Amino acid sequence: MSDKDYNVFQGKDGVWRGKRQDATRASVIGDTQQEVFNATREFAKKTHSEVSIHRADNNRIRAKHSYGNDPSGTPG
Repeated sequence: MSDKDYNVFQGKDGVWRGKRQDATRASVIGDTQQEVFNATREFAKKTHSEVSIHRADNNRIRAKHSYGNDPSGTPG
C-alpha cells in the first residue's frame, strides 16, 4: 500500500471517514459508507491510487478498488 492510497472506515463516533494513508485528518466525512466511498473514489482516481473499504463491525478490509496503479502485465 502506498502513502497515496485511501481508506474508508467508520470511526468510534459512528461517522464514516475517507482518509489518505499518510494523512492525519480525514479528507471526507459523512453519514453513510456509500457517500464517503463515492467522494474518496474521486480523490483516488485523480492520484491513480487504491481505496480500501473497511467493515464497520471489525474494521477488516472487505473490498479494494484500484484506479490506475496496476502493473501493466496484470491479466484481466
